[in-house]
Amino acid sequence: MIIGVPKEIKEQESRVACTPAAVYQLVQAGNTVYVEKGAGLESGFSDDTYEDAGAKILDQAKDVWEKSDFIYKVKEPLASEYKYFREGLILYTYLHLAANPSLAKALTDSKMVAFAFETVEEDHKLPLLKPMSEVAGRMAVQEGAHFLTKPNGGKGIVLQGVPGVQPAHVIVVGGGTVGTAATRIAVGMGARVTVLDVNIDRLGELFNIFGDKIETLFSNHYNIEKCVKHADMVISTILIPGRKAPKLITEDMVKSMEAGSVIVDVAIDQGGSTELTENHPTTHHDPVFVKHGVIHYAVANIPGAVAMTSTAALSNSTTKYALILAKKGWKEAVKESEGLHKGLNTAAGYVTNKGVADDLALDYKDVDDLI
Repeated sequence: MIIGVPKEIKEQESRVACTPAAVYQLVQAGNTVYVEKGAGLESGFSDDTYEDAGAKILDQAKDVWEKSDFIYKVKEPLASEYKYFREGLILYTYLHLAANPSLAKALTDSKMVAFAFETVEEDHKLPLLKPMSEVAGRMAVQEGAHFLTKPNGGKGIVLQGVPGVQPAHVIVVGGGTVGTAATRIAVGMGARVTVLDVNIDRLGELFNIFGDKIETLFSNHYNIEKCVKHADMVISTILIPGRKAPKLITEDMVKSMEAGSVIVDVAIDQGGSTELTENHPTTHHDPVFVKHGVIHYAVANIPGAVAMTSTAALSNSTTKYALILAKKGWKEAVKESEGLHKGLNTAAGYVTNKGVADDLALDYKDVDDLI
């Protein structure tokens, strides 16, 4: 199969879909790989390293898209890339369609075959979301601490505190991969940390990991409201695979917070998990907005800021499924791979992910009916 790796064009997105090592695997499996000139530079990979791995370098994105059977990306295509869409072309990337109706329409209108990293699922796990969730969780605390400083509009506090001064109180909503990573960093930095989740068993696991270094609470409106009011930093990590994120943090809760507090909404890719960040993503260039005196950090591609780490971690996980797709073609791949079966979001003009279809009020077609 002919696989194309275009350069990412989302603002300050420095990742690339696959490393030279992954290209080598794809080429050794009998595929042709086209890489757009300069696609890997921000992640530390020169064109020469890709050529040494067996890739062919093309000067323009247009050529990569048009010559390929299979486009291997990191982030969802932007409107300027829709012109490259065509029937049967395979797209393999993060999509977050529930928060992007225009992209969903472009994919179905063109009859593209689109797989979303974030909905690939096996054994109730999300193997292609996990590595970036690990990065995002770590970065969330780092970025939140940055904006708690006075020169950046925050309260002017350090997470750890000092002798005689209490540490910052960090609230983590959601105890999954992102929440666990955020908790680990916040605890390591000496903050007082409270984690909320609806899964009591998961809260027990977190308590076993972190012991009395954290507090745990069952996640409901009452407890979230009580915690948010006194928080210095809130990290919201709620995820329902393929679906829009629920709005657990209301505007009234934000109004109750002290000025200079920080909210980091890691769920912004799925539409945002607070009423104020909903459909209000920010960028690395302009990462925050202030509402009711509270700083909101809602960057939609947090891991893009640490491209060398993120590219390697992501490629390590996505290459496995790329090899299956390239070898089998999309129909046979979804028959044989549970992960790719659930990862398929659009094909033949239909939405094939129930959550996406429900959230966008689009017609749903079961994957099995198409194959």
